[in-house]
Amino acid sequence: MVKKYFKLISIAVIFLGIIAAIFIEPRFFNQGIDFVNNKFDLGLSHFWDRPFQLGLDLEGGVELLYEADLSHIESDGRSQAMDGLRDVIDRRINVLGVREPEIEVTQSGSTYRLKVRIPGITDPEQAIEEIGRTPYLEFQEPRPDFNEIQIANQSVVEAGEGTFQNPFQPSNLTGRYLEEAIVVFDQNTMEPTVSLQFNEEGAKIFEELTEKFTEMPLAISIDNQIISAPMIREKISGGKAQISGSFTAEEARSLARNLNAGALPVPIGEPISQVTIGPTLGMISLQRSIKAGIIGFFAIIVFMVLVYRFPGFLSVIALLIYCVLLLGLFKLVPITLTLAGIGGFILSVGMAVDANVLIFARLKEELRSGKELEYAIEEGFKRAWPSIRDSNFTTLIIGLILFSVGTSFVQGFATTLCIGILLSMFSAIFITRSLLISFSRGRLSKIKRIWG
Repeated sequence: MVKKYFKLISIAVIFLGIIAAIFIEPRFFNQGIDFVNNKFDLGLSHFWDRPFQLGLDLEGGVELLYEADLSHIESDGRSQAMDGLRDVIDRRINVLGVREPEIEVTQSGSTYRLKVRIPGITDPEQAIEEIGRTPYLEFQEPRPDFNEIQIANQSVVEAGEGTFQNPFQPSNLTGRYLEEAIVVFDQNTMEPTVSLQFNEEGAKIFEELTEKFTEMPLAISIDNQIISAPMIREKISGGKAQISGSFTAEEARSLARNLNAGALPVPIGEPISQVTIGPTLGMISLQRSIKAGIIGFFAIIVFMVLVYRFPGFLSVIALLIYCVLLLGLFKLVPITLTLAGIGGFILSVGMAVDANVLIFARLKEELRSGKELEYAIEEGFKRAWPSIRDSNFTTLIIGLILFSVGTSFVQGFATTLCIGILLSMFSAIFITRSLLISFSRGRLSKIKRIWG
């Protein structure tokens, strides 16, 4: 019964590996579909095809240059604001570290600029959309001559001519202090509003503003457009505020979603330059890397078969399935492949080989002690598993630390490494084990010398 169970796992894994292989390179499969359709007029669809997502160093992309407006920020806080701006844009583009953008802050005198390079995009407009026009949230306080401006604006309305003046000016409270934005509905009007929660520093600034401007309006602006200007009746503590206006429910949800994704701590406007950049390494270097990987893989095949014989041959099959599944996962997510990401992939393959070596070394020991093959396989896995588990988990912890504190470049390496390690443990537990147990009975099981 147990052997039948592992045979089913082996068949399922091999089938999944075939599907992943077709997904990685569907060209030949689709050519076969075309042949069948032409021959029998069946109208079969092509297999889903999508390219691997390559990084700047392999494929090129787009470079955007933004100039930040820091006029409302004190000079000693500008560097921190730019760091926050870089982190927000990085977070928007680099979901789980799979895009690996390059974001650089430069300073020339009092001018701060942000250079953003996004891989795999050749259209600057698409790159701008990728970054997203994140709403710039700002609370504006009444100007010292607020009442005079209001009277002047009223005169413009009555006369039907003239120029309106903005009676508000920027305050210190902006989206950089935003902790959370959620959609709520007014209990009386049932109109959607966006509720804001500021962090501790923002709550303190908000409390000071509401205390200073009690019985006066405080304007809330999004992208320099005043959305509402509620009257402050008393000092407000706790750092909570609401944005109300002529929102539909969808508009309110969209605003809250964009604010949560990263309210820009400083406005940047449209990019001042847009450049399409070419790959620094190119397809020649990628082809050389693939060639080196294939040579290395064949070296592993020779080593495993010579040293561990038939189990080594089965491990090669398991390793092939592992590589196909991993590459298919990279293509499906998709994960941006740079040299750093490829390095993480190669290291994870090494971890998978190491797991098989530990298993087969234990298997040899059990066979030499006189145990039957099936029992030796079970004991070999049981004794090797603690070492496999500990080595993989320690590497996984390092990968998670690299992901949490590293730059986008390092995060790409950490992402491919962590995914590869998790899949390598699956490979050792299910693929290699299922293949060994499937062949533990029958004619091959009686040829002792091929098992080590």
